[in-house]
Amino acid sequence: MRVNSSTGMIFIVGIGPGHIDEMTIRARDVLHRCDTIAGYKTYIDLILPLLAGKDIIATGMNREEERCRRALAEASRGKKVALVSGGDAGVYGMAGLLLELAQRDPLTRDIAIEVIPGVPAFVAAAAVLGAPLMHDFAVISLSDLLTPWEKIEQRLRAAASADFVTCLYNPKSRTRTAQIGKAVDLFLHYRDAATPCAIVRNISRPGQEVIRTSLQDLLDNEIDMLSLIIIGNGDTSFQDNWMITARGYVL
Repeated sequence: MRVNSSTGMIFIVGIGPGHIDEMTIRARDVLHRCDTIAGYKTYIDLILPLLAGKDIIATGMNREEERCRRALAEASRGKKVALVSGGDAGVYGMAGLLLELAQRDPLTRDIAIEVIPGVPAFVAAAAVLGAPLMHDFAVISLSDLLTPWEKIEQRLRAAASADFVTCLYNPKSRTRTAQIGKAVDLFLHYRDAATPCAIVRNISRPGQEVIRTSLQDLLDNEIDMLSLIIIGNGDTSFQDNWMITARGYVL
């Protein structure tokens, strides 16, 4: 945290994967202390019971920069502002963008900012499944809106060839339908077709769904932007309803 003489401040708050019960005590305390709450409308709705009496800045998808600039403007007026992100704000969240924007403007560079960690979606999904992340793993987003597909493919190939358990964010949307198929084809080049995989949809939200499948059958299941996919490695197995990646404790 950077502190200055201003009374205004921004907390970048990870609110966890969905349900209020999975927010940290620290995150709840920060929301209680803030005057203004800014965030994507879907995330604001998830925590609405905690926001009574607060000024709310809620915007839609693809308006991330607007949210950050409005949060900075409120803090510059002396407000204590919470900019909320789903999961952890530093994992595909708002922390990077807000910090970059704050640094670029001399008028906002000295605003006090603190990042409040939250439970990332891949951690919550792993907990539902059991222990698939017991050994080294990679987390990769398949969205090529901000990252060239060539770079994403390079990262997928590196993770697949190195036998990392791999968590896939943003696997498929209404307009991005081909990326998940390309990713599966790439992994099949390096992994056995029977490699355990799982899809967790609506993590920690109403309608949560868990699908246990294999790499070769992964695409036979419903996959969308509410899905997080975990592809196991050579030491991952399904045991009853648990997905477990052995670390070598049991021989």
